[in-house]
Amino acid sequence: MQRYRRRNTTAFTVLAYFTFFAGVFLFSIGLYNEDSLQLNEKGYYIAVMILVAVGAILTQKVTRDNAEDNEIMAEQERRQNQSMKLDD
Repeated sequence: MQRYRRRNTTAFTVLAYFTFFAGVFLFSIGLYNEDSLQLNEKGYYIAVMILVAVGAILTQKVTRDNAEDNEIMAEQERRQNQSMKLDD
């Protein structure tokens, strides 16, 4: 029986979480230092919000894929254990 391979590597999962938290952190720093917004600061906020949006979407995808992979791997383990019991 062929083993199921995970869709996301550990590095990709860590990168997804890092992207999301880095965007939130940078946005929080920007809000903390905000007195009056100039044009270059508005561009900064737009870039950070895009980073947060991409990070949120990526984190959701990675979390969902990892949960589905865990279910598939558990099902394969269960089937393998059942086939081993039948062979005995």
